[in-house]
Amino acid sequence: MTLMAKRLLILLVTLGGTAFLAACGEPTATETQGEPTEQIAETSEPVATETVSDETIEAQAEPAGEEMTAVVDSDPTETIVGIASGDDQFSTLVAALEAAELAEILSGEGPFTVFAPTDEAFAALPEGTVEELLKPENRDQLVQILTYHVVPAQVLSANITDGSVETVAGMPLTITVMDGTVMVNEASVIQSDILGSNGVIHAVDTVILPGVVE
Repeated sequence: MTLMAKRLLILLVTLGGTAFLAACGEPTATETQGEPTEQIAETSEPVATETVSDETIEAQAEPAGEEMTAVVDSDPTETIVGIASGDDQFSTLVAALEAAELAEILSGEGPFTVFAPTDEAFAALPEGTVEELLKPENRDQLVQILTYHVVPAQVLSANITDGSVETVAGMPLTITVMDGTVMVNEASVIQSDILGSNGVIHAVDTVILPGVVE
């Protein structure tokens, strides 16, 4: 091989190696960027009354505040009824759901948002009220009260702003955010974002009664 041919061969090898290293070098932004995290709050839109504005339930809404207790014992593999059944503070609610024959419905696909009264909230009702509501002959009234606490969509605390939202009972709840506290009618949300496989629970300190129920 002549000297000129050797030099040409060395030049070609050098250029080829440089090109190969450039092709295998730093990964591009497309290669390193992971898939965006899917936002749960965008999975469904609430069924709203005519008074609901886009600001009521939107992904860009500001967080409701820091005064609500963040709950860390969510279990996305359990339904919201399953989660409530395993939480002592919701024992009266679970008994009411069973008496109203709503437990199976709220164990369905959903999604649902339940503003769940605690046992203390039920205990604050006039004496004998819970016992009366649990009687079979008062099932219709109990169903109306319980479904007034259920929104047929998943609404996380970060997406709650002032407005109103339609409930499964067919009547709207009024949502107000004041000084970091979310008010649902006259009830305060005291624990938020207890996530289940078919929705979310927000614990409230008061049983929310529809206007037609005295």
